[in-house]
Amino acid sequence: MSATMNPLAPLMPGFVGHTLPDWLERRLRDGLGGVCLFAANVESPAQLRALTDAIHAANPHAVVSIDEEGGDVSRLYQAVGSPFPGNAVLGRMDDAAATEAVAARVGAELAAAGVDLTLAPDVDVNADPRNPVIGIRSFGTDPALVSRHSAAWVAGVQAQGVSACAKHFPGHGDTAKDSHLDLPTVEADAETLHARDLPPFVASLDAGVATVMTSHIMVPALDPELPATFSRPILQGLLRAGLGFDGVIVTDALDMKGACEGRGIPAAAVLALAAGADLLCLGSVNPDEEIGEIASAIEAAVADGSLDEARVIEASERCAALGRAHAERRAAASSAVPEIVGAAAVRATFEVSDAAAAALAADRPRVWLRLEPAANVAVGNAPWGPFAAGVEAAATLGPHDDPASFAAAVPDGALAVVVGKDNHRHPWALAAIDAVRGRGDTVVVDMGWPGDVAADVATYGASRLVGDALLELIGH
Repeated sequence: MSATMNPLAPLMPGFVGHTLPDWLERRLRDGLGGVCLFAANVESPAQLRALTDAIHAANPHAVVSIDEEGGDVSRLYQAVGSPFPGNAVLGRMDDAAATEAVAARVGAELAAAGVDLTLAPDVDVNADPRNPVIGIRSFGTDPALVSRHSAAWVAGVQAQGVSACAKHFPGHGDTAKDSHLDLPTVEADAETLHARDLPPFVASLDAGVATVMTSHIMVPALDPELPATFSRPILQGLLRAGLGFDGVIVTDALDMKGACEGRGIPAAAVLALAAGADLLCLGSVNPDEEIGEIASAIEAAVADGSLDEARVIEASERCAALGRAHAERRAAASSAVPEIVGAAAVRATFEVSDAAAAALAADRPRVWLRLEPAANVAVGNAPWGPFAAGVEAAATLGPHDDPASFAAAVPDGALAVVVGKDNHRHPWALAAIDAVRGRGDTVVVDMGWPGDVAADVATYGASRLVGDALLELIGH
């Protein structure tokens, strides 16, 4: 086995805590390729910068990444709610300059925090309104629209010296399952995939995106045997040879069930490397013992010939080159950061029915009611919508609560404002809406991706900024 191969070099684990653990510092000094930060690692801007400085002190070429999509998925603002509009709102605004400005502001904040790579933008075309994990993280349903905003987002964030990551290749928009919890399948034929799902990735590559993230989905038209993360035809054949991408291929987290179920993370890491992935995102909590098991699995696979040593070295070199580039950028000044869109511009993107507009024009008391579905795994537990700004709901309903009691919280004569996310996907939410409508005038707000069940107001996002815009529309 060549001395130049280091099985730690392609690995990017996560951990819990606001300071760098001793064991992780040792791994970094031994050549660990990167660290992925999550909300559990973020307390304040100063604390985050101290943490990233410690990581880079241990390994100046380590890639520090974070999921900061500039909307509902926000690690910088997960504790308070994001001040950015999110992709679906930007897509409805359809102003590429505004999208680039939002991304530049995100990039500036990440650069100031010492983050090298944001695992964004989500360039999936949201073809299925039932999609439980993409939805409002997508710029929209039209490939041309998604393409131009994907390119703008890449340009904006990378102008600040922070690398972007186009995800989730070859397209996670046409799924009705969440790959965090299952292994989804995209049944579209190759012609549809090339016409619908691939253009935003092509646009991102044309914009110079530094990295592309794989998806844990089955795409039988491209590879009937293995999920995309483990597929040589998809990663080496399509992404590398077909589209000409020569940057870093990053896996989605290997602790997701779509990747590790039935095989475990060490075996998933070996398969991903063999398929052509370079930087392996392992998950949010990967203890030292697990890192050792993964490194040992890579060494064993090289030893028995199931993994080419040259492939591991190639992956390591790509990761190191990305890390070196960021080490140089950290000393450079950022470019000017433009102002981003405000609540008024966001409010203009809302879909508001004529009946809702008439109801809201009347001078009468409002009462807020909150539908609380289980948190999207990608979003995590975070304040959302008007509730992030401190609006108090008269009642909150979850999947196992009583719709009648929920509806009874509306005083006589008040206009009920029922706020939820992806209401059409939750029968309990629809039952609650029916119960409230049965008591009197009601405005139903969907802050997710609205489906075939009409909402009176559709916001296409639930960040704190979108919540502020909704407050302006609804009034108090």
